[in-house]
Amino acid sequence: MSMIDLLVRKARIIVPVNARTLVLHKGRISGLLAPGEHWVIRKDCETMQFDLNSARITSRLIDALLRDAPDHAGDEITEVRTGADEVAIVIRDGRAHDVVSPDTRALFWTEAGPWTVERLSIADSQEVDPALARRLMRSGLSHVLTSHEVPAGKVGILFTDGEKERVLQPGTVWFWMFGQKHLVKLVDTRWQTKEVTGQEILTKDRVTLRVNLSADFRVSDPELAVSAVRDFEDALHRALQLAFRKTLGGMTLDRLLAEKVSVDEEAAAVVRREMGKIGLELGDIALKDVILPGEMREILNQVVAAQKEAEANVIRRREETNATRSLLNTAKVMAEHPVMLRLKELEALEGIASKVNQLTVHNGTEGLMSDIVRLRD
Repeated sequence: MSMIDLLVRKARIIVPVNARTLVLHKGRISGLLAPGEHWVIRKDCETMQFDLNSARITSRLIDALLRDAPDHAGDEITEVRTGADEVAIVIRDGRAHDVVSPDTRALFWTEAGPWTVERLSIADSQEVDPALARRLMRSGLSHVLTSHEVPAGKVGILFTDGEKERVLQPGTVWFWMFGQKHLVKLVDTRWQTKEVTGQEILTKDRVTLRVNLSADFRVSDPELAVSAVRDFEDALHRALQLAFRKTLGGMTLDRLLAEKVSVDEEAAAVVRREMGKIGLELGDIALKDVILPGEMREILNQVVAAQKEAEANVIRRREETNATRSLLNTAKVMAEHPVMLRLKELEALEGIASKVNQLTVHNGTEGLMSDIVRLRD
């Protein structure tokens, strides 16, 4: 064959280093070309070049090549297969390069290696060891993982495919993203305060009032609290409402205001028993505020004012009686003891003398006292 015929019938192909070229003739795979110069039939011929920097092969034509010409492609391609409950970590030069999911066949260019494979069973659990998870994340393979963080002061209830599995302590857990769905519900185990405000209650004597309630609580059994009710905080809210509504509704307003502390204890005992059944521990439960309608407040203010006025009148009368009784006793003593009368007279004289600038005494003290006595008579 002359050079002219060769040029007419053949096409020259240059395959660069770190590449491979797939040749198809009339739609059928005829070969896989290594780096170098090659001549292929020009007519009805197609070529497809692959860059070995993309180490994992995704083209279905390579599958066909392995099927139709396994001996020709066997040295060029490394095949990794996984079972239904198996994950393969493909390693290149000691670094995780790719992850092959369960029940999968993956192809890699052999020359892009060297390749080693680590196989992990996920039959019992899809949880990933933290060290392995960090290793995969450093290699840019976080897309095959899902993570859940449990902050300090909380625990996490792990659900796998909708079924409760176990309690997670504070920290981060990783799972493979292969088939199963993992959900972590966080539960705060610290002491918290639940406020129930603006609850309208009708007392036994048909007085409408509004109350504000407060309860300190913590989750003592996270698994029970999550599984026993849909929302344990909402359950606590309703229990506080119903317990205090029932207790206060059976009392008159006067008794409620007079026995507020005992009302707290009675209703709180009911709430504690109910919440203990769903894994909640309660601390202080208090009836914080009792808010009356405006008209009722005015009436109560008038009643209180009248009561206080009556108490003040009683005190005034008692003091006046005591003062009168004291004066009577003093008069009796003076009548029976003239010396005491003289002393009182001297006290009166001292009082008068303190209020004048000048005092003139005639006939001595005895004459002054006699004159005072005569004035008194």
